[in-house]
Amino acid sequence: MLRRQALNMKLGIVSDIHANPGALRRAFDLMGDVDRWICLGDCINQFRFSNEVVRELRDRDVCTIWGNHEEVFFSAQGMRARAEDWIEPELLIWLSRQQKRRELQLEGKRVLLVHSTPWESGGAYILPSSSEFKRFGEVAADIVMYGHIHCPVATRVAGTLVINPGSTGEGRPTSQGFISSCAVLDLESEAVEHFDFIAD
Repeated sequence: MLRRQALNMKLGIVSDIHANPGALRRAFDLMGDVDRWICLGDCINQFRFSNEVVRELRDRDVCTIWGNHEEVFFSAQGMRARAEDWIEPELLIWLSRQQKRRELQLEGKRVLLVHSTPWESGGAYILPSSSEFKRFGEVAADIVMYGHIHCPVATRVAGTLVINPGSTGEGRPTSQGFISSCAVLDLESEAVEHFDFIAD
């Protein structure tokens, strides 16, 4: 459920759903009462669409960007996958019209949404331990959100808050099993809360 007031705005963040509607619904339940939802790409698999996932994103007015899986799906390589007769055409059109990155102005803060990195699309897996991670601090944004690495992140780089919710639909391996995740950001305090769960 969306709250109507923009005071203390909270953003619910998912990424890398990978055509797992049950995991997405679980994430929505865990994120609870937020003002706006964000999806950082890879809501589908590169050769497998998901009517259920895309419908959830569209119907909840989730601010959605493409990941590398959408890039492949909507490329020449994905022609056969797009031709499946069970895909709902209006959902296919909706996803095709989403952007590869978005820049938002929220509560006076510049928020950049990318899937992999701000400096190239679809590319490298940049973990906090990566030498290139410091480049997030060079971006002209107060907050950068990204996906792709399937690993939760909430840290500052040269004053920029960098957030990754982890993978919502394709869990990371741990000693407790494969753990999926999502995140909620309080824009006023810039506090980030990650929610871990085991997806179906």
